[in-house]
Amino acid sequence: MSISVGDSLPGATLSTMGADGPETVDFGAMTKGRKVVLFGLPGAFTGTCDAAHLPSFMRTADAFKEKGVEEIICVSVNDPFVMKRWDESAGASEAGITMLADPQSELTKALGLNFTVEPLGFYDRCQRFALLAEDGDVKVMNLEEQAGVCGISSGEELLEQV
Repeated sequence: MSISVGDSLPGATLSTMGADGPETVDFGAMTKGRKVVLFGLPGAFTGTCDAAHLPSFMRTADAFKEKGVEEIICVSVNDPFVMKRWDESAGASEAGITMLADPQSELTKALGLNFTVEPLGFYDRCQRFALLAEDGDVKVMNLEEQAGVCGISSGEELLEQV
């Protein structure tokens, strides 16, 4: 069963690239007492993720901040090296997006949003979604029903609901 409005975000250990290499991130501590946007996607550098989903949050980051959102977090089942390179390529952090890796699909599985497509080498990847949480409680949850589409999970769509 996937996470929905009214549920609490699960705890999980994610990762990022720090100055000295990979670092762990306590997702529960990161979201506690804060208003955050979390969006997840199947993979760094993949078609819709790279061309539509990430850019939609880069375009709307300032408008989210004006509505009191303290952090916008992108999560993908990739390693922190790939997420760092994607960040550098796209300019995500410069636009105000925190890029986090979920290398073991820990958060993705805890959210109930994992899927597998063996021919693509996608194992326990993250479904495309976007949510707003306040103090760890989900207030808005938008989950795409169709693969390869970024509609209700886009930054613009979520922004209208905040």
